Amino acid sequence: MIRKLSFALIAALLVAMLALGLGAWKLHAVLEQPLQLSEAQTLEVKPGDTPSGLFQRLERDGLLSDSFWLRLHWRLNLPDQTLHSGEYQLRPEMSAGELIGLWQRGEVVQYTLTIVEGWNFRQVRSALAATPTIKQTLGDLTDREVMARVGHPALHPEGRFFPDTYSFTRGVTDLELLQRAFSRLEAVLAEEWQQRSEGLPYREPYEALIMASIIEKETGVPSERGEIAGVFVRRLERGMLLQTDPTVIYGMGERYTGRITRSDLRRPTPYNTYTNGGLPPTPIAMVGREAIHAALHPVDGKSLYFVARGDGSHVFSDSLTEHNRAVREYQLKRRADYRSSPAKVPATPIENTQ
Repeated sequence: MIRKLSFALIAALLVAMLALGLGAWKLHAVLEQPLQLSEAQTLEVKPGDTPSGLFQRLERDGLLSDSFWLRLHWRLNLPDQTLHSGEYQLRPEMSAGELIGLWQRGEVVQYTLTIVEGWNFRQVRSALAATPTIKQTLGDLTDREVMARVGHPALHPEGRFFPDTYSFTRGVTDLELLQRAFSRLEAVLAEEWQQRSEGLPYREPYEALIMASIIEKETGVPSERGEIAGVFVRRLERGMLLQTDPTVIYGMGERYTGRITRSDLRRPTPYNTYTNGGLPPTPIAMVGREAIHAALHPVDGKSLYFVARGDGSHVFSDSLTEHNRAVREYQLKRRADYRSSPAKVPATPIENTQ
């Protein structure tokens, strides 16, 4: 009787071991199966989705088979694993196991939005609105209402958002991205202000930001930023008008069509630095760190004037006589490809960085 029980027990153990071996072999084969795809596509995982439900959905769609074994694998081996919502990139050569690895690591598809140095707030809002992967929540609001949503209702929006490339996942809101860009600008401005040169004619960081925005619009040549800052700082210190065209253009708003005339230079607006002394009331553009640094570290010198050569760079002059000579050479005899500012950047540089 004992021999019969021992034989039965051994037989049962052998059967169990065989079943486990077959199960392990089956699970390995299921994990190694390639997804049935002819081209790459994305899988959206929404909040509340479960691995079991996703495996079943993929099996119904014909992308994989034996979802039971995949569900069992997750339940036994990854019971505490968080499933991050977002989009996951599926490739034709990807296996079911590699897909599970993506879920484990939370490697969701990332998109990017670039806020370009020199853009104004209208252009920033247009770029946000033109990005289909961003959830729109601010479209019908005024600029003042947008700033209230950002959390700073008393602030003017111009110049308050840091130009950079921001990564995000599908469904991020336009407000979230603006808040990130606002916080980034505040941090950069505070860092640069702490390291500023002595004796500058700014009462607060905001005035340096205004100056930086003028520098940003005046040149795209990095080596010139400090020298242009020096010119404007010396003019401020001597009580001279800044007389910078970008401020006039900003004050013209939609009336600007590509040219400014003598009457535009005489027309009073809060931003016309040909008629108003000191800095304009607000920044005129979004500002990068380099322009902020230049505003806070102007290059020493004697130059009080500069004129565009026509290739994006400038000629600097110490006296009005020298400046008028440069104007006659570079402004009155303009080359065919003349430009006084940096080359234009595409309006909405959006890309997918998977």
